Amino acid sequence: MLITIALLSGALFGLGIAVSGMIDPVKVQGFLNLFGEWDPSLALVMGGALLVFAPGYWLWRRLGHKQCALGSKLPKVPAPVIDKRLVLGALIFGIGWGFVGICPGPALGLLGSLQWQAGIFVLFMLGGFWLVGKVQR
Repeated sequence: MLITIALLSGALFGLGIAVSGMIDPVKVQGFLNLFGEWDPSLALVMGGALLVFAPGYWLWRRLGHKQCALGSKLPKVPAPVIDKRLVLGALIFGIGWGFVGICPGPALGLLGSLQWQAGIFVLFMLGGFWLVGKVQR
């Protein structure tokens, strides 16, 4: 059941970002271009997602549920810790996102377009994940 829900959720997410145009790197770069022709549509998509998620989550917790619908425990949100690793990671992520206009979720969606650039991005993204795993040991 968990795999089915994960598959359906991932498909719904992918369909949503594809329909909204948020897998288009040009669209994302327009959102990041604060000092040029700024495109606020990505903020509207994220805001729309929060408008759907937040009331449901709030109600679920308000009703006293301690587990998600599939039975696993709802995680506690930890207190924010802004440290050197967070800032460095955010800078690296932001630079990469700004250069190409792709972040991990949409990158996987772009693989379906069979664009060679998407494949290269995902290969290097996976290489980055691997490298961090080696460095953190």
